[in-house]
Amino acid sequence: MSRVRVTHIGGPTALIEVGGWRLLTDPTFDPAGRAYAFGWGTSSRKLAGPAVDAGALGPIDAVLLTHDHHGDNLDGAGRELLPSAGTVVTTAAGAARLGGGARGLAPWASTTLEAEGRPSIEVTATPCRHGPPLSRPIVGDVVGFALRWEGQRHGAVWISGDTVLYPGVRQVAGRLPVGLALLHLGGVRFPVTGPLRYTMTARDAVELLGAVRPHTAVPVHYEGWKHFQQPRAEIEREFAAAPAGVRDRIRWLEIGTPTDLET
Repeated sequence: MSRVRVTHIGGPTALIEVGGWRLLTDPTFDPAGRAYAFGWGTSSRKLAGPAVDAGALGPIDAVLLTHDHHGDNLDGAGRELLPSAGTVVTTAAGAARLGGGARGLAPWASTTLEAEGRPSIEVTATPCRHGPPLSRPIVGDVVGFALRWEGQRHGAVWISGDTVLYPGVRQVAGRLPVGLALLHLGGVRFPVTGPLRYTMTARDAVELLGAVRPHTAVPVHYEGWKHFQQPRAEIEREFAAAPAGVRDRIRWLEIGTPTDLET
């Protein structure tokens, strides 16, 4: 199976469908308008609701939750959805907080999704650092996910997770062939911490894509929240100036529209 269907629902939330599996990343289904506190004086407001309501989503076989402790990756309605999902895969600390049989992974650890009549999917956690050096005790643990199954033509489906560009995330280039990358962008900043960034900018993404070289790269986590500081128009300008080997790999998805992609 070299093709996968992806629906970008908004923010970091995407539905990935392949081989009868329905996998959901970072569920955020609250309506617009609510404010969320992230700790240590940081907060944000949700500016846009999901393109698909949680009630219209249909059954979910697994939730791939990069982290459970920030409302822009798991909000109230998203949290209510978790018990109905077949499996929740997240950080080790997040699994302990969530309970209910959630599977916790440290970076480069793996688990396998299995079901009769479907291909097995190996889920490997990839490194993230959700802020500047030494910020982990404050911002908490985050992981990305690499999904591998038999028949992929170009390589894994990789969800970067909320991360800045740092040596840990660069390890992906040396350890995984990537067919499809979902990149969490937005250049997150907060007034209380000034110029410090908590997710990648478009310039960071260009550098990372030059190393990882996926067949296709899809931006997510760039709209719908006040603390996302680099909107699509600015990201597109940076991408337009990137080398052809990078910019030709980028694919913007219409939010809410299922799109078939190669992996």
